[in-house]
Amino acid sequence: MKIRRHFFMLREAYPHAEDGVPFEVTTAELAEKLDCTHRNMVLLLKRMAAEGWISWSARRGRGNRSLLAFEQPAEKLLLEEAEELALRGDLQSAFELLQRKGLGGASLTRFQQWLTGQFGFRSTVEGQRRTDTLRFPLPGSIDSLDPARIHYSGESHLVNQLFDGLVRIDPKGGSILPHLAHAWETNEERTEWTFYLRKGVLFHHGREMTSTDVRYTLTRLRRLAPNGLYNWVYNGIEEMDTPDDTTIRIRLQQRNEVFLSFLSTNRASIVPEDICEAEGEAFGQEQGTVIGTGPYRLASRGHGIWILEVFPAYFRERAFLDRVEVWTMPHSSDAGKEEDLEELRQFQVMHNVRIEGMTGGQWQQVRQSGTTCKFMTVNELKDGPLANPAIRSVLNRAIHRGELLRLLSGDVIEPAASFWLPDKSGKINNAGWEHDNAGKLRKELAEAGYQGEPLKLITIPQYENDAAIIRGLLDLSGITLEVQLLAAEQFKGAERMSADLLLFAVMLDEHRELRLIDLYKSMMQHMDRQTSVKVEDTLRRILAEQDSAERIKLFIQIEGILAGRHSLLFLYRKHLKTAFHPSVQGISLESLGWVRFRDLWFR
Repeated sequence: MKIRRHFFMLREAYPHAEDGVPFEVTTAELAEKLDCTHRNMVLLLKRMAAEGWISWSARRGRGNRSLLAFEQPAEKLLLEEAEELALRGDLQSAFELLQRKGLGGASLTRFQQWLTGQFGFRSTVEGQRRTDTLRFPLPGSIDSLDPARIHYSGESHLVNQLFDGLVRIDPKGGSILPHLAHAWETNEERTEWTFYLRKGVLFHHGREMTSTDVRYTLTRLRRLAPNGLYNWVYNGIEEMDTPDDTTIRIRLQQRNEVFLSFLSTNRASIVPEDICEAEGEAFGQEQGTVIGTGPYRLASRGHGIWILEVFPAYFRERAFLDRVEVWTMPHSSDAGKEEDLEELRQFQVMHNVRIEGMTGGQWQQVRQSGTTCKFMTVNELKDGPLANPAIRSVLNRAIHRGELLRLLSGDVIEPAASFWLPDKSGKINNAGWEHDNAGKLRKELAEAGYQGEPLKLITIPQYENDAAIIRGLLDLSGITLEVQLLAAEQFKGAERMSADLLLFAVMLDEHRELRLIDLYKSMMQHMDRQTSVKVEDTLRRILAEQDSAERIKLFIQIEGILAGRHSLLFLYRKHLKTAFHPSVQGISLESLGWVRFRDLWFR
């Protein structure tokens, strides 16, 4: 409402005026503050008075002063303005308004509470036509929906709704299943893979998918993201040929037993050659087209709201939901606190939440198959105290895992000593550990040659809390830690090589092997030469090993080498949970624990 914005102008012009207390002002001054003529100023003030926002007693005559009082708090009107913007579909401007006006956390919380009531399932009927819509909140923002360029879990989730891959993997990672390809075969050396595509699979713009699109997708991935996630897989493709529209033959430079697993990731989602070539860099970006073969197509996006509509020609069964509205929302620093649960309950489907205190009869919960494992690695190529294995050993013990878990708290946190094996440390007694151990550790550090030099830990902003806790624990033993935060893209680059310690996390889900190979290849950049050679050799053996159980043994060998050198320091695992209202049916979790919209239906 435009008149409300004039009120904000007037209120900001008199920041020290108290609500409900009249003060003197001339009409000329009011016209100047509102940047309008005397006539328009009078009309504006009368409208504000009619709304009950102000009281105004005009006094005519030269030198006479009028009385003005603000009768409504500006905060209340700001919230109303934000609500109107959100209802008009401009969620981004609503948040920007509240942040620009400098409202405190309580006001933002009230807006979030109002916004929560706008989410959930709605069914409308026009004539004989019923339309089922789910309005879904997504913390964070969406920068890209190009499978080759996505970085964040929210982006990944939407890509899973809009695109498909040649194959899919079951949630436990135990088997590869047909998808866009209905069958495949490989040669005896397992370096040549032939995929047979389903006929009649349509892209959202109506063209049939062919083997040429598959070849283009993998070629484009190498071109756009030569150093991207899993690049060692697609950069290992030697040649591709397409004997016909439904057959593609892919020849690898060397055997790779996780190749099929890679093809099941959304990184390998099939994109249409004609649209990508026409749009170039714009494909999947804010101003570009998003075209896949998935169960939903992108109908519109803007101002923080992404609208997905069912794709009736989907090659598998049609989704129940006709429309999904994804509202991207800024991250809250208080996300996950118990006091937020009341508003979260209205979402009907919630991801990655603690659900202590929820009434069992009101909510059901699924413990997602994946876990997040936090750990630190040592930059062994940097001269400094941590070049000494003895100091690394003491530092590892100074991060008391029992106290770490207590400070983190939560029913989803548990100790970790491996990416594969369960922790066997049992219940840890924290009582008095600071006083009993700190002196011993300080003495060991001094004997090892540590003289209090500050160590630098680099991590991403999302892990700032973990870094602060670790810094406090190390401080008790006399280890000085400086924390530097890098954006995710910077963290992948050379800038992290200035660190003594790096704080990482890895998702252990159905793609665990791919993620760990990616991780170890990254860690090799800061391993000592001898260790790097050992790890590289073991990774080569993993990629050549067809038996998954034998591959796991080799993975455990790698972590044993690194943990034994105290260059890989496990911290903890976090189990993820999804809670959902009993009215929601068809809960089925995909990679990263997100619910597939295609499977949802409502009683």
